[in-house]
Amino acid sequence: MIKVLIVDDDKLVRKGISSAMPWKDFDMEVVGEAGNGQKALEFLQSHPVDLMLTDLAMPVMSGIELMRAAKQLYPGLHIVVLTLHQDFDYIQEALRLGAIDYIAKVQLEKEQFEHVLQRIYTRINESVQPTRLVPSLEENNVRYSTVYVLVSQDRNSEQSWVSQMNVTDYEMRWEIERNCCMWAARREQEQQLFEQLKELQLQAPQTTLFVLSDVQARTWSQIKSWIIHYTETEFFYKYTPDLRVLTLSMNDDKPFVLALQDEKLDQLKQTWFQTPWTYHEHHYRELIHQFKALQLQKGQLTGLLYFIVMEWNRLFAESSLGKLTMIHSFDSWYEVETWIKQTAASIRQADKQHGYSPEIMGAVKKAVKIIQNDLTQAHTASGLSQQLNISRSYFSQCFKELMGRTFNDYTRFVRVEKAKEYLVNTNHTIAWIAEQVGYTDEKYFSRIFREMTGLLPSEYRQLA
Repeated sequence: MIKVLIVDDDKLVRKGISSAMPWKDFDMEVVGEAGNGQKALEFLQSHPVDLMLTDLAMPVMSGIELMRAAKQLYPGLHIVVLTLHQDFDYIQEALRLGAIDYIAKVQLEKEQFEHVLQRIYTRINESVQPTRLVPSLEENNVRYSTVYVLVSQDRNSEQSWVSQMNVTDYEMRWEIERNCCMWAARREQEQQLFEQLKELQLQAPQTTLFVLSDVQARTWSQIKSWIIHYTETEFFYKYTPDLRVLTLSMNDDKPFVLALQDEKLDQLKQTWFQTPWTYHEHHYRELIHQFKALQLQKGQLTGLLYFIVMEWNRLFAESSLGKLTMIHSFDSWYEVETWIKQTAASIRQADKQHGYSPEIMGAVKKAVKIIQNDLTQAHTASGLSQQLNISRSYFSQCFKELMGRTFNDYTRFVRVEKAKEYLVNTNHTIAWIAEQVGYTDEKYFSRIFREMTGLLPSEYRQLA
């Protein structure tokens, strides 16, 4: 049973997550709650915990500070971040510190709970490292000229295919990670080993054979670390199903980009929410280039993809433009790019149902993004249609058909939905919330809120 600790300074959030998610279906049990990082550390000292879900913005000790301390004290602890969708920079820092996933607290629909827990459960199981097969060799200097590594992209199989392989007539075998195994042999046996491993590739799905040279005078630990680093960085982007054999040298160790480039990251996010890339090959290739140019590690790339999917669904899930589905898991850029292609096709399919041109579809999506991302402004159909160079009447017609509401009804809807988030997830006053969602008059805001929900803001907060 996976024991779970929930850490959040909002009691309602803690209780909601604890009671709403189907923990037992995934062999999980909530064993405790904590209102800040300090209390969480105290709980960890006296209770066994396998998985910690933590908010990032908390008093006394933040989630980032808690992660640093907990990872140092309890290196085997799995951590998932609870966050609002705006906290992207903090998400990236959390992923750098070893978080295996994150959950957006807002707009997490009940039917997504099983998907989220399945994803977390899978990643916990993936992170269990197999035992190496030749422990006595780890710190010895290597006397071989070459080592051979079979690396599979299939890391989710219940049973490791390495254990089924009969390659035992050589001096050394070492399982580095699940379905990633290394062999070495005396020089006169190297060709024989190479041919036998190429035959074994037929049994091992999605597998590449590394032929790694310049390994002499290194320790086995150094070689293992090099292989893990290479597979997680450069090979992550290089892998394709057609890449069967890859010749490498340990002297060619290239520095990998670790720091996020904020300007390029913002540019990529803006490109994603523009229509042309889903319709035109040139724009599609430009988007792919932007992704690859960032050279994000897998954890960072996961965070970016989640952000994009959550942001898209925040903007368009309530409309006829469709909802995006997050890639469940991936072990290479090849899988990510395949998902992006499929996503582009689903966006095009949703767009074609309305018969509007890509330019009109893009204009409405841009208008929605402008409204959602700056609720304090009094946006009007006239002002936005002029900004987008479309006649007001045609813009209003297209907007209503695509978004399912008139422009004015839609702006009221998103303001009230945002107010709900503030009421549930913060302790700010009603007047402050009203101002944040574009209402300078608290009484008028409360009247609109009651018209749309049947409750005053204060009543909604108490019942939420």
